[in-house]
Amino acid sequence: MTTPWSYRYAHRTKTLTSSAIRELLKLTQRPEVISFAGGLPAPELFPLERFQAACQAILSDRQRGQAALQYSTTEGYPPLREMIARHISRYGILARPENVLITSGSQQALDLIGKLLINRGDRVLVEAPTYLGALQAFNVFGPDYVSLPIDDDGIKTDELDGMLKTGIKFMYLLPNFQNPGGVTMSLKRRQRVVALSEEYGVPIVEDDPYGQLRYEGEHLPTLLALDRDNLRRDNGYDLGNVIYLSTFSKTLTPGLRLGWIVAPKEVIAKLVQLKQGADLHTSTFTQMVAHEVARGGFLDEHVHTLREVYRARRDVMLAALDESFPASTGVSWTRPAGGLFLWLRLPEGLSAQALLAVAVKANVAFVPGDAFFAEPGAGARYCRLNFSNAAPDQIQEGVRRLGQAVGQMQGEPALVLA
Repeated sequence: MTTPWSYRYAHRTKTLTSSAIRELLKLTQRPEVISFAGGLPAPELFPLERFQAACQAILSDRQRGQAALQYSTTEGYPPLREMIARHISRYGILARPENVLITSGSQQALDLIGKLLINRGDRVLVEAPTYLGALQAFNVFGPDYVSLPIDDDGIKTDELDGMLKTGIKFMYLLPNFQNPGGVTMSLKRRQRVVALSEEYGVPIVEDDPYGQLRYEGEHLPTLLALDRDNLRRDNGYDLGNVIYLSTFSKTLTPGLRLGWIVAPKEVIAKLVQLKQGADLHTSTFTQMVAHEVARGGFLDEHVHTLREVYRARRDVMLAALDESFPASTGVSWTRPAGGLFLWLRLPEGLSAQALLAVAVKANVAFVPGDAFFAEPGAGARYCRLNFSNAAPDQIQEGVRRLGQAVGQMQGEPALVLA
């Protein structure tokens, strides 16, 4: 419907769409709905007492309390940036605090990256499927996407060489426990991606929100760590082809809205200017609380707890899927070594959107796959399932209901064709 405001909106707003997940979360607020839809951590694992003590420690000290409630620098709270630089050094990332920018969640990091790098019509390479929040952030700037399929070993690098010859501005990749696919890029493919990035001069934006949530197997080096320059200093300038993003949302709490970008100092300086125009700086109080909570080895202890709980929930979901979807159903899924999601593929003829309509009537929800592809319709047969938020008995019951919904569709041709 045309309104008096419609013709006043900027042209870029024509590409805006609502997040499929945010819309589904409204539905799943109903207590009777078992939701596999959001990428929600388990709220019962939030360290409430630790946060309460941190707030009390900061606010009971007049000097710290005043600083926490005051304006601050755009780059972020220095002790938090120092903590992040120390922590990521374990993974071969040789960053200093000046290579770290604190953002208001990793979603702001994606928005800032879009503002920094994308002109309308620029070709941006993404995985197929990829994180829908990145597509939503980048779409505002009008890129042309080039999609490269993934398999169980991550992005298919045998096709990457030819694609990089077509004028790609940058690659956006999620190497660890990819959202939504749950797959992890193999070491061989990581090395190939980094080598081609250097050969063609195409930078990589590496999104790594789940890297610490590994439940089996050995840790693999980040793309940033594999980059030959890896923030090397040369005549006073930082070099390197990789911009690295991560977040506290999956390891402490998403309500903090704290993410970070690691990049060469020149890139950080430009991102700081963009962030100043967006929000001046991320909440000082929140940053100080996060630092107080995480310090003293607590973050490592807490991540260990998360791994144990989420590993068990993943295993429950995989076992429930094996029981509810025998081979005869034609349904298949990934078996992630970490992260929060697995990726389910329906047999030919079944639509994930149609399945959702049937499943919601049975009070179980998931995210249909279409939202995770740059090309419309490419994800019609796929579903993303989250296993971190529901208790084991809910996971078992939810998968059982999902199995019944698929069976109902397969037994009624009108639903299959929907």
